[in-house]
Amino acid sequence: MADEYFFAITLKGKSNESYVFDPEAPEDCQGGHKLVIKQALLGPEAAEDEVNVIQVEAMTWKDSVKIPIATLKAGGPTNQVLLDLSFPDPPVTFSLVKGSGPVHIVGLHLVGSPIFEEEMDDMEEEMPDDEEGDDGDEEEDEEDEPKSKKAKTNSKGKTPVKNNAKQNKK
Repeated sequence: MADEYFFAITLKGKSNESYVFDPEAPEDCQGGHKLVIKQALLGPEAAEDEVNVIQVEAMTWKDSVKIPIATLKAGGPTNQVLLDLSFPDPPVTFSLVKGSGPVHIVGLHLVGSPIFEEEMDDMEEEMPDDEEGDDGDEEEDEEDEPKSKKAKTNSKGKTPVKNNAKQNKK
């Protein structure tokens, strides 16, 4: 199970301010880092009627993509937006590409759970052994024999009786 931490950044200024989310994954963690963005909102000191655009740069399954995720404007219903964006592969770069902000971005930082020795042992037990060779085949043959015997019995576990009606008529 992943640990959840509050995530928040503030972007401001006209100099295309940006923030890069790129934490180092600890060696003893399984699953790495994941970022989930839930909300973007303008600060109360944002300029009235100024449009603010938040852009994100992140990896897709193939390559990097830059795309706006929110357009905010103070003094109206678009001063905040609810989001549900998941970024499983850092790095993720957030930029204020238009406007002077401040823009607050809020979400969750998920950190993969630590790998314990017991879990490692369980994982090793689940992995198939490639070195079974002939011994593994013999065990499979022995397991098949009882199955064929079961097929010769009826649902009550008894061996079916042959119909001797033809012999009785003679």
